[in-house]
Amino acid sequence: MADLNVRIHNLLLKNPVMTASGTFGYGPEFEDFIDIGALGGIVVKGTTLEPRQGNSYPRMAETPAGMLNAVGLQNKGVDYFINSIYPLIQHYNTNIIVNVSGSLVEDYIKVCEKLSALKNIPAIELNISCPNVKEGGMAFGTSCAAAATVTKAVRNVWPKTLIVKLSPNVTNIAEIAKSVEDEGADAVSLINTLLGMAINIDTRKPLLSTVTGGLSGPAIKPVALRMVWQVAKAVKIPVVGMGGISNAKDAIEFLLAGASAIQVGTANFIDPAITISIIKGIEEYLDKNHFSSVYDIIGKLEC
Repeated sequence: MADLNVRIHNLLLKNPVMTASGTFGYGPEFEDFIDIGALGGIVVKGTTLEPRQGNSYPRMAETPAGMLNAVGLQNKGVDYFINSIYPLIQHYNTNIIVNVSGSLVEDYIKVCEKLSALKNIPAIELNISCPNVKEGGMAFGTSCAAAATVTKAVRNVWPKTLIVKLSPNVTNIAEIAKSVEDEGADAVSLINTLLGMAINIDTRKPLLSTVTGGLSGPAIKPVALRMVWQVAKAVKIPVVGMGGISNAKDAIEFLLAGASAIQVGTANFIDPAITISIIKGIEEYLDKNHFSSVYDIIGKLEC
């Protein structure tokens, strides 16, 4: 049987399959469906310094081959995570990664300082698609300067593995990736959701309370795959790919494009055991093609 182990900086993953933030809760929600310990890692939902109520309803809408969401990072804050959630999940035999979000650089710093004391949190995923309130609401991840600034600030207080999650709503995502690599990111993950909208023609109103929201699901896979390929060629740090992955074939495409690991998001809503199916599918593909390790296909796209 092929070796599925991969390494993301200091993280050793038993296989390259992780869950995407916001689509898997904190883990306990899926315990009735799968063995959490069978995954390479889980990325828990976005965590902020203070509790957030999120946006007004309606904040989710189905679209052809995907969905729009404008949940707005609803969570009970980092202290709640530390006191109430962490004790429930720290025993998981997998990598627990916290997605960190904020509206100010100082927010990111304070959250990371609090999380750094938790022994069984070996990595964070820095969500730089958040609006920077000091810059009039422009997302941290839409300019090289802002992305570099928040990455550098977090690097100074976070000693463990630092993964930066990139926004696709930019002109050149490879430039953003290089800017965070230069400031100490150990890996990048991409893509976050694409900005989209939907309209109810009977009411002549948007389907989301916020008008626009994040598009995810199979519809975005070709865009995500292209961006992963571009970034993997531009940086030396590992790339974690995501965006519309619904089966093992999709995951293998991302690995061939240069991703060292992948995250499964929207597909978890359709099939809560899809991650296990994807792991088995990757293993079967490697065995069928006589590969001894998943590294035999990572970045091996023949152009």
